[in-house]
Amino acid sequence: MKLNLNRPLAFFDLETTGVNVGSDRIVEIAILKAMPDGTEIIKTLRINPEMPIPLHSSLIHGIYDKDIADQPTFRTVAQEIADFIGDADLAGYNSNRFDIPVLLEEFLRAGVDFDMSDRKFVDVQNIFHQMEQRTLRAAYKFYCDKDIVNAHSAEADIVATYQVLLAQLDKYKDADYEDKQGNISKPVQNNVDALHTFTNMNKTVDFAGRMVYNENDEETFNFGKHKGKTVEQVFSIEPSYYSWMLQGDFPLFTKKKLTEIWDRFNKKKEQARLEKQQQAQQQRPQQTPAKPQSNPISQQQPKKDKPAAAVTNDMLEQLKMKFGK
Repeated sequence: MKLNLNRPLAFFDLETTGVNVGSDRIVEIAILKAMPDGTEIIKTLRINPEMPIPLHSSLIHGIYDKDIADQPTFRTVAQEIADFIGDADLAGYNSNRFDIPVLLEEFLRAGVDFDMSDRKFVDVQNIFHQMEQRTLRAAYKFYCDKDIVNAHSAEADIVATYQVLLAQLDKYKDADYEDKQGNISKPVQNNVDALHTFTNMNKTVDFAGRMVYNENDEETFNFGKHKGKTVEQVFSIEPSYYSWMLQGDFPLFTKKKLTEIWDRFNKKKEQARLEKQQQAQQQRPQQTPAKPQSNPISQQQPKKDKPAAAVTNDMLEQLKMKFGK
């Protein structure tokens, strides 16, 4: 079967120093780019992680410190990888929970702005787990009736993943699926949009799953004491939670998305403050200038002194009689 593609679909797989999204590093990346015309291009790179590879990780993927000592660092090949992927949608096995978050962390550390806003994500493991609930090795045996040769090498795993998806499309093209609400659909279709919807049911905000969208498409914390609360609600009641997460051991992409929400929250808060201020000004009654009140005392005309009467003989006679002189 040939994939029905409108644009390239880049299957990729990572081998890493460990499973911590925020702190571990890539040691190998393999990308199979399926093109709309049916051609396939594979690119595989070994990466110097600039840190020792723990023995338990080397025993799984077979890559030791000596194998990558002379290989380029991710920073030196980051743009090359981004250019190779281009505008392709992304696919992988458990890629939504691990490979995509780790790749984004590496791009951010390297200063490469790898835009994720318009991409679709197809996680083959989610199809498998929701339809059959098994591992990649079992999936390859179950769907393709083959055994993976050189399992846990990035290229062998990603080729197997690609072939498993093709077999899944054949097997489940008319299969019914019943979700937890009892809705029945035929979700496994030869269409990247449909596969994206089916394999991204949790609608994560940051790929690492620290934040998810709720039924109202609001960013909601998915861990810790504020699990189930919207991010903006937590910012309102405990703004210091933002600083705590920025300083904590969280993936860089998680912190980037958190900061976007924080900036948006503060813009809305400032806008609400300005609107409230404007409403208060509009509701305030217009006051006309007060007329100066008249002072009755000041309005009284000062009394004028009467001119003294002229002294007469009668007046002198009265004074003589009064004083006996």
